[in-house]
Amino acid sequence: MLFSGKFALKFNVKRTRNIILYSALIFIGLLVFSALAAPLIAPCDPTEQHLQDRFMKPGEGGYLMGTDDLGRDVFSRIIYGSRSALLVGFTTAGAAMLLGLITGLAAGLGNRWVESALMLFTDSLLAFPTILLALTVVTFMGYGLVQVMLALGIIFSPVFTRIVRAETMALQYEGYVEAAKVLGTPTYKIITKHFLPNMMGKLIVQGAITFAASIVIESSLSYLGLGIQPPNASWGLMLKDARNFILTSPYLAIYPGVVIALTVLSFNLIGDILSEKINPRIED
Repeated sequence: MLFSGKFALKFNVKRTRNIILYSALIFIGLLVFSALAAPLIAPCDPTEQHLQDRFMKPGEGGYLMGTDDLGRDVFSRIIYGSRSALLVGFTTAGAAMLLGLITGLAAGLGNRWVESALMLFTDSLLAFPTILLALTVVTFMGYGLVQVMLALGIIFSPVFTRIVRAETMALQYEGYVEAAKVLGTPTYKIITKHFLPNMMGKLIVQGAITFAASIVIESSLSYLGLGIQPPNASWGLMLKDARNFILTSPYLAIYPGVVIALTVLSFNLIGDILSEKINPRIED
């Protein structure tokens, strides 16, 4: 009886996790589809102004989510804003993963001096608050989408560096790796055949978490005027424009805020659930 109760509870937890995972994947899929098909879905140009239709309430005048202070369609700007958000997320996660792989492998396979120098630099970056470091790098490199992506790629790379270094140092003493070394297998083949397949799961999980964090920071930088510049559509810019009308037209902040929250939540849930599947906890 007790065993059946535990089994039923475990089954319900697993089913709930699967429902959450599939729901998050569906939302991300819809977001990607809307970003790719934005010209077909969006009813208006996101930068087109209709001054005669300023501050239309949601549903009024044929505007699904209303209009802002310049008469721009909020729904269209939400859709086009997903393009910049996803572009920043994918580029940041990819760049951070690539930089982390290079530095992590160099630290794990290099001599003691190389490892010490790389890890000292990595720990120095990790010591700074992320948003403060992002502000510093973007201010130094300039404002704009490309600068934001480069800055975030550099900022998030230390996390990947530590993961890759730890996995490399653990794997290089495995029997099959040492056998490959004895047989004279080139280092690059050992990396591609043994190291990368074994660490890719953890890198994907960290990539999903990095994706979510990069969207938050990009929105924060755009809100502060240091990220994507007007008149381009960005969720952070929409929040910035809505701050002066939060009491009279709260929907201007609600819609982009909800989309940012759902996007970040979806990627974090995907990362957490994938982490549990890759590294399951041992339960009684």
